Amino acid sequence: MTTIEACRSRAEAERRFLAGLARAFGGAILFSLPLFMTMEMWSLGFTMDRLRLALLLVVGLPLLVGLSHYIGFEETFGWQDDVVDSAAAYAVGFLSAGAMLLLFGVVGAGMGLDEIVGKVSLQAFAGAVGAMLAQNQFGQRTEERTDGRRIRHYGEELLIMVIGALFLALNVAPTEEVELIAYQMSPWQAPVMVAVTLGLMHAFVYAVHFRGEEGRFPEGTSFLSLFLRYTVAGYALVLLVCLYVLWSFGALDGMGAAPALTVAAVLAFPGAMGAAAARLIL
Repeated sequence: MTTIEACRSRAEAERRFLAGLARAFGGAILFSLPLFMTMEMWSLGFTMDRLRLALLLVVGLPLLVGLSHYIGFEETFGWQDDVVDSAAAYAVGFLSAGAMLLLFGVVGAGMGLDEIVGKVSLQAFAGAVGAMLAQNQFGQRTEERTDGRRIRHYGEELLIMVIGALFLALNVAPTEEVELIAYQMSPWQAPVMVAVTLGLMHAFVYAVHFRGEEGRFPEGTSFLSLFLRYTVAGYALVLLVCLYVLWSFGALDGMGAAPALTVAAVLAFPGAMGAAAARLIL
């Protein structure tokens, strides 16, 4: 390779990197804007238990690594590359959250460092997921990459559903309406909500046959098998995600088991839709 060709290759690589970085910041802001402008998130960033906040960030890292395997900033060839991709996404998440909260006047001079770090850190994971999604939604992907990443094993399908549920649950869980809805529901409405959520979740992905779903399962696979292995198992994971998010935010503190499950079932409704949608867009 000549010097001129090497310079051109380096310039092209830099151009692709800058374009991917710009998409990442755009995705972080676009997908996380509702959180950046949610008052409850500002308050939680100040009052949330710091160990729970740190744990939330730590739990998010392996999920981002899994997400990077499908739609990272660039083609990856091993878990080391995915870890680097995830670290870059987290960096974009922190920077975009800090910039938006500073722009909105949520953080600024006169605030303690602990408050600023708490508010920015709480929103960083959502920003990181948005940065990853930008590559999938806005990036120029090769046909080989797109087709290859559509072929997933059972465990990988469940991982994608967990990421989708966590992302959407983070958008809804901080609001007071989740607990209010659970409080005003009658005893028979909670199991009905679970049944409706399961029905919608199953229909959304399998029965309606949205794009990318045709031919996903072997011919002759029974309805019951799909329902138990994907919908029911996926909903159980969504419910666990919702319980974890609510616990992280302190919403379950002092609450009995039955009310806690009711609140989790309410949050699982949008969480399940996020899990189902994630399988279509990732």
